[in-house]
Amino acid sequence: MDTGACVNEHARNEGTGNEETGNEGTAGGGAAGTTSVGLDLSQWKYLSREAREPQMHAILTVEADGTQGGGTQGAGVGPMLAQVLAVDCSSSMAYPQEKLRAAHQAAVAALRLLPDGTPFAVVRGTQSADLVYPTTATMARADARHRARAERAVLNLVAGGGTCIGSWLDLSRRLLIDADAPIGHVLLLTDGKNQHDELMPLSEVLDACAGRFVCDAWGIGDGWDGRELLRITSRLHGTASSVREEASLPEEYARLTRRLLAKSIPELVIAVTPTAGARVRSLKQVFPTEVELDPVGTDGDGTLRFVTRAWGDETRRYQLCLSADPTGMPSGEDLQLAVVALDVPGGRGVEVTPPLPCVVHWTDDVALSGQSDIQVEHFERHQRLGEAVAAATDAHRGRRRDAAEHHLGRAVQLAHAIGAEQALDRLERLVEVLDAEAGRVRLRPGVAAVDFEHLITASSHSTYGPDAGSTDDMFLGDPVAATVRCPSCRERTPATARFCPLCGHDLRERA
Repeated sequence: MDTGACVNEHARNEGTGNEETGNEGTAGGGAAGTTSVGLDLSQWKYLSREAREPQMHAILTVEADGTQGGGTQGAGVGPMLAQVLAVDCSSSMAYPQEKLRAAHQAAVAALRLLPDGTPFAVVRGTQSADLVYPTTATMARADARHRARAERAVLNLVAGGGTCIGSWLDLSRRLLIDADAPIGHVLLLTDGKNQHDELMPLSEVLDACAGRFVCDAWGIGDGWDGRELLRITSRLHGTASSVREEASLPEEYARLTRRLLAKSIPELVIAVTPTAGARVRSLKQVFPTEVELDPVGTDGDGTLRFVTRAWGDETRRYQLCLSADPTGMPSGEDLQLAVVALDVPGGRGVEVTPPLPCVVHWTDDVALSGQSDIQVEHFERHQRLGEAVAAATDAHRGRRRDAAEHHLGRAVQLAHAIGAEQALDRLERLVEVLDAEAGRVRLRPGVAAVDFEHLITASSHSTYGPDAGSTDDMFLGDPVAATVRCPSCRERTPATARFCPLCGHDLRERA
């Protein structure tokens, strides 16, 4: 059976952030005035029959287009967004005073952008959670009067108490359950660690909140925990960010609120149907940030459905991992391993492109099975970047300067190779880069613990990654869309590269 090779992107406009493909009906292919969601799939299909646990990895590119043209909302449809602003008011927010002042201004900036009719609430977060606006148990509906009253309530917030983030999220969940809006969102700000977790354990609250709303979290000051914010936002389909200068927070809040108001697809389902002998091991978002995805149910045909939330005009990428069993399967031909499809619950006037196959080609050719998809490797490197940053953070906390410097050098090497400019900028605050390709760095004097927290949030923002070449090239086994291992550093590098981008080894020696 020959299903052909899976579809890959052909070009990307880096300057605008918009993607273009050369395939009819793929991402961004909707007609003018309509909302469309497209799917592309990139993989290296060749697997060895001798592998101990054969796994197929593929990158799915999902692009929504035309959402801001009104295609997902008809006349009489209510507001899409319900917004909760959770503001840390623990004692530490009082010092320096600029922190609480910036939190006030940021919340006000977000409130002023909410269109009339938008359900909203403001939560004061300490070791407990208090609803400061409205004063009733249900969310207010934005209008001139409610916005003005909410601003006054925000400006009167005072600092005092501890930090129990679980209680803030739990109150937000209860408020959003009753809100009549398809997209629930929590914008959370904190300057400290979750020191009173025993009062309402965060792990239990995240279980209750998962799938209920999206949460974006911001760190401010010098006492917050980057990995804790990532734990929250990865589970709740959001983004963890931070600011070094308190004065920049209001504009960041305004920018985020504008993006939220442009979203009009509450949820999008990625459905994966494996064939006999195949199993879905995982599906995770890898761009623009990493997000955990758990299947919400299994259909009778074995289809697993993964829900992604709150879409506007944007592109996201996902890494699919399938296990494959070669027993009884023929070699030398393409076999369908799974089918990937998109679905918009309720339709909402969205055009969805047809499903795509994920294929496997069992081979005894070590040269073919030893290669990997170039997009898969790109996001594997992003994962290793995050691991290097985490290791450097732990080493610095343990006062192991040499180990911290070693891991930071590795992080610089990876960030340079994948073009992670934001992470590189944050890394250069911690180290003097002597040779980015070789990962040679020197730790700067006076590096503070919070510098590592900023680095953790920066490294969670991934880059789009390379294009994978044409479908025909993939089908013919051309290595344009594949990687091979460098014989010197053992890292994967593009199969057509002359020199390893990480260690500089002359790859022409392979010939």
